[in-house]
This record gives sequence, structure tokens and C-alpha cells, in this order.
Amino acid sequence: MPEFVIEREIPGASKLTEEEIRQASLKTLEVLRELGPGIRWVRSFVTDDKIYCIYFAVDERLIYEHSRRAGFPISRVAAVRRLMEPPPEEVIQQGSGSSKSDDSSANRTAS
Repeated sequence: MPEFVIEREIPGASKLTEEEIRQASLKTLEVLRELGPGIRWVRSFVTDDKIYCIYFAVDERLIYEHSRRAGFPISRVAAVRRLMEPPPEEVIQQGSGSSKSDDSSANRTAS
């Protein structure tokens, strides 16, 4: 299933209370159950004035339908084409405080 990054412009997002975050999460899950197995929420990142959400969905249309039903704004939707992350041996070295890396990263194609 394709992976998407959703950008939601929400002024003051980082000031949302735990209860507001909880209610938004519950609403998200409720709508996801209604939409069925073609869409899945992975996680969200809250910044000062935006929330970035990671979803798997059969198509972009479901992303927009989810937001419409849940009442959440969408500023932008982008399909993930590749995933970039450090190779496992670099993660181990970073954790130990020593790295022989030249700052290169590993790439893999997103599913």
C-alpha cells in the first residue's frame, strides 16, 4: 500500500492539550474504522504550527475523505517515493558515541 505524508496547518498545534490530542486521535480512529482496510494511520508529528501525519492508503482520495469526515485540515499530501535512513551499523556507532561515517545515508524504495 502506498505511503503518504500529510501536512496539516494548525496554528498553535504544539499548544494542544493532552485531551485535545486524545480526542483528535479517537476521531481519527473512528473514521478509519468507517473507511475500512484501505487506509491506515502510522503516526503523527506535532510541531509549533503544523501536524505531519504518516498514512498508508490505497490512494490519495482516501486521505482526503478521511480528513473531510474527521474535520481535519489538509495543507498538502505527498506520496512517499523513497525512504532514507542511516544503515544499521551507523545507528549502532551513533549510539556508542563513535562514528567512522562520512555522513552518507542508506536509501531504500518505499513500498
